[in-house]
Amino acid sequence: MAEITKVYRQSVGAMRFIGKKYGDSDRGSCGTFGPQWHEWFEKSWFDVIEKQVPGSLKDTCEDFDAAIGLMRCKNGEFEYWIGYFTPANTTVPEGFAHIDFPKSNLGVCWVYGEENSVFFKEGECGERLTKEGFEILTDDIHDWCFERYSCRYSTPDEKGNVILDICFYVK
Repeated sequence: MAEITKVYRQSVGAMRFIGKKYGDSDRGSCGTFGPQWHEWFEKSWFDVIEKQVPGSLKDTCEDFDAAIGLMRCKNGEFEYWIGYFTPANTTVPEGFAHIDFPKSNLGVCWVYGEENSVFFKEGECGERLTKEGFEILTDDIHDWCFERYSCRYSTPDEKGNVILDICFYVK
């Protein structure tokens, strides 16, 4: 069973998200985007983006040397993007799209548990952030949340558990 073990505010500079967009029709048989994630690793698409970044992805912001699952529901359409946050104005490789984000604040939740238990917790994280006094932004620029797959996720602890960051743009 997963639990939210940490909630905090993180300030981030202007960033460019580079990736590929998916929608509801792209979901796999279990309702996830697992096949798309496998494709990203098989085709080394993360490497393609990293080659465009001057310096390191970590230069963008602490914890941003991580794969991102960016999502929102707008006008009844669900969008799910896979990619990286990069420094603003990073060149977008052919075959990829981008979204530019201004300097902002994030409300970050650490969801801790067995790998299969940490997904689909955006609702719980949004409620927890609100309960702790964060105001989640819903304007056209900030109406996104995202999963951040940092080293806390890719390196299980001694119990085999991971931490998935779930982030919302907050005031």
